Amino acid sequence: KELCTMNKILIIGRLTKDPLLKYTENKKAVVRLNIAVQRPYKSKEGKYEADFIPCVFWDRMAQTIGNYCSKGDQIGVSGRLSTRIYINNQNEKVYTTELIADALTLLGRKRNRNESVFIDEIFCKPEESSVKF
Repeated sequence: KELCTMNKILIIGRLTKDPLLKYTENKKAVVRLNIAVQRPYKSKEGKYEADFIPCVFWDRMAQTIGNYCSKGDQIGVSGRLSTRIYINNQNEKVYTTELIADALTLLGRKRNRNESVFIDEIFCKPEESSVKF
């Protein structure tokens, strides 16, 4: 009997820092960053709290985020949750869980405290990367 499973995550939040676009040895674009997602309720102290979700963007999405986004910008991301293990510089096992993005929507671009520029939704899916404009 085959089990029914699903691994799909959808978040809307703000970038916690300016994206750093990097390239792998195979010349694949990659961006790793955290997205702050505000909780819909206040704490006992009367303040909104946030969850900081580590996300990984590849190829065209990484280039889009690296070229058009900055700290504080609001984005929507969907993808899958992935857990991996690696050995850090202190030779310790580190377990990490990340959202591996498969779709990206740019929602709002913050310029400064007095000005906010909104961008039309841009969807970047890996299978659309061969589309010619």
